[in-house]
Amino acid sequence: MTPKLFTTGFEGDSWQLAKRAFTIDTGTEKIPVEGHAHQNVAVKYLMKRRRSLIFTKDPAKVEKLFADVPKRISIIGANVTKTYNVTWERVSTGEFAGARFTFTLEEVQ
Repeated sequence: MTPKLFTTGFEGDSWQLAKRAFTIDTGTEKIPVEGHAHQNVAVKYLMKRRRSLIFTKDPAKVEKLFADVPKRISIIGANVTKTYNVTWERVSTGEFAGARFTFTLEEVQ
């Protein structure tokens, strides 16, 4: 069993991490969510947006959704706010070559 940081208590055979309240700010909307870490919250939200792009069949709707994906996202915690630049690609040319609608996160200092 590997040790984990920020544990809340022993539940069953594993330690559970504490979920904290965050707010996702995309510039056009603010969404309250719960999660463990700023980057994980951002990835989960962006994966939902990516999933909606992949499973939409209508090409016109896909174009509209792709035009509306966030290019900059802020995750607001109780004490710390982290901002990320999001780079979207229709077809990945990097590590996941050929995958559709991939994104990379880069934290803004």
